[in-house]
Amino acid sequence: MDDNNTAQNRPVRKKRPIPQGEERSGAVKRKRPTGEKRDRTDTASARRPEKQGRKRPVGNEEKAQNDRPVNRSSRQVKKRRKNYVGIIVFLLIALIAAAAAGILYWIKFGPSKEKADLNKYYGIETDDQLAVVVNNNVRGPGGKLIDGVPYLEYTCLRDDINNRFYWDSNENMLLYTLPSGTISVAEGSRDYALGTEQKSMDDVIWISQDDTAYIALSFVEQYTNMESKVSENPNRVMIVTAWGETETATMKKGTSVRYQAGVKSPALTEVKKSDKVTVIENLDDWTKVRTSDGFIGYVQDKTMNAVKKENLESTSSYEVQDWTGNQIRKDYKINLAWHNMDNELANSYLPDMLAATSGITTIGPTWFSIADTDGNLTSLGSADYVNTAHQAGMEVWATFRDFQGGVTTGDEVTEVLSHTSKRQNLINQVVTEAVQKGVDGINLDFELIQQQTGDDFLQFVRELSLRCHENHLVLSIDNYVPMPYNEHYNLKEQGQAADYVVIMGYDEHTAGSETAGSVASYDYVKTGIENALDQVAAEQLINAVPFYTRLWFTGGNGLESSTLGMADAVQKVADAGASAVWDETTKQNYAEWSADGGTYQVWLEDSASLEEKLKLIHENGLGGVAEWRLGYETPEIWALISQYNN
Repeated sequence: MDDNNTAQNRPVRKKRPIPQGEERSGAVKRKRPTGEKRDRTDTASARRPEKQGRKRPVGNEEKAQNDRPVNRSSRQVKKRRKNYVGIIVFLLIALIAAAAAGILYWIKFGPSKEKADLNKYYGIETDDQLAVVVNNNVRGPGGKLIDGVPYLEYTCLRDDINNRFYWDSNENMLLYTLPSGTISVAEGSRDYALGTEQKSMDDVIWISQDDTAYIALSFVEQYTNMESKVSENPNRVMIVTAWGETETATMKKGTSVRYQAGVKSPALTEVKKSDKVTVIENLDDWTKVRTSDGFIGYVQDKTMNAVKKENLESTSSYEVQDWTGNQIRKDYKINLAWHNMDNELANSYLPDMLAATSGITTIGPTWFSIADTDGNLTSLGSADYVNTAHQAGMEVWATFRDFQGGVTTGDEVTEVLSHTSKRQNLINQVVTEAVQKGVDGINLDFELIQQQTGDDFLQFVRELSLRCHENHLVLSIDNYVPMPYNEHYNLKEQGQAADYVVIMGYDEHTAGSETAGSVASYDYVKTGIENALDQVAAEQLINAVPFYTRLWFTGGNGLESSTLGMADAVQKVADAGASAVWDETTKQNYAEWSADGGTYQVWLEDSASLEEKLKLIHENGLGGVAEWRLGYETPEIWALISQYNN
């Protein structure tokens, strides 16, 4: 028989019925003889071996195929294929979903590659503008590049870097006052003098443009304890003036410094591994830092090594100018009593004023005032008065006011102090008068200084200090209790130039107050001393106490008040038949009564209230006490003051 015969060539045999229960498992696989080739067109024989002991029935091709038993292996393969396809489809869908989720996650949480607009960040609008970063603050445009040289704008220099530079815009002069003298520089000059020493700079020292002054950075560095670094793109200068303990960190790896704390915030700059940054503030997983070239932004904590404390020391060549070397300090506690006078005749009353006093070290006659807006002086000074005080063992610190005489308004005072020539005229006259009358010091009592006049006033103080110390005169300066609205008096800067700083611990409620109240309650005085000590050394600070009080009356015309000395106030209470009761809050005796169709109120200044204030002065180790004013006190007060002021 031909091995290649197909089913059509086989003899036709009838199918033997399979008895019930007979199994097909008895078929034996036929071995193909060596060299035998399988006819691959015979799908049945190729897929399934002949059963042992039986011949395959033959017939027409269609009948043979229809009657052929179903191949179970084929069915399983198909099923597996379907399963594989399903799994593959599922995996593809899962991969696509995961990829989509990853993309969405990256979009939402992945770090942005957006770069911040640095010109906008620094506020730069023109190519010649110079952004300024001072310590941990982006000052914004604060200077200019003029012919490639960096210059600082005057207000930026004054407010943020060194407030001792002073520009007189009226007379177009740049001044810088040192303990040894004042430097004066004309616009456009490279030369200047310090005392008898002539100096010169490579750059023009200052230039006036757009109604302001621009001072060369190189000149500022000569007289400021600072370090600076100028960078480009955009033009900026990083200035450090704060020294001492600070927090720093090195970068664990390179990263972006971002505008805000978040990976989606635009990047300001890049820092590399091992770069050092100054740490400003920690915010959960982010830290606000300052780079060495003037960027302030945020980095993730995980990109930094541990924060450490470091003592930052200046490498500037500037030599710190020590004003304290010129200061005059007494080796005893000051007890300054102000003697108020309106005319020269009052000088003759001094012996009577001192008759019942004791323990006064210093007396302050109100002699000097500004005569006019040209800076001339009015004086009530008397050499005989000084001799009388000296014979009584007292120094004389003549008081110089800005609200008595020909000038009595803030605008008039500004007119004088904002012109260098007028300031010098006033200083020359008051120092000359003080020397001629033989006084020991000048007590400056300028109370009309407006916010915009603060810089002029401080320059006046510096210049007056130089002249006073040249003539061995003590300079003391009177001030209000420190409050936000009078910060322009700048007690800290006063403390550099003056020998003593006095705070007037009274007028908590003034004659024009809308409500009745104490002239000097305990907490008012206590807070005033504490705030002043934040700016002035204790041994340099004097607290002034009141010898007066105010009697308040609320009636048909509203609230009115009158000023009374200690004895007169006690007499008023007695005449009204009222009784004073100790008020623990104000630490004063308080009295109230009804009369004249209204209500009277008084918070007494007496030995009991004064003792509480003297305790504060003593406990804080202040340089002394002052009293306003001589003649308002009761005699026993002086022994009480001596008890605590020693």
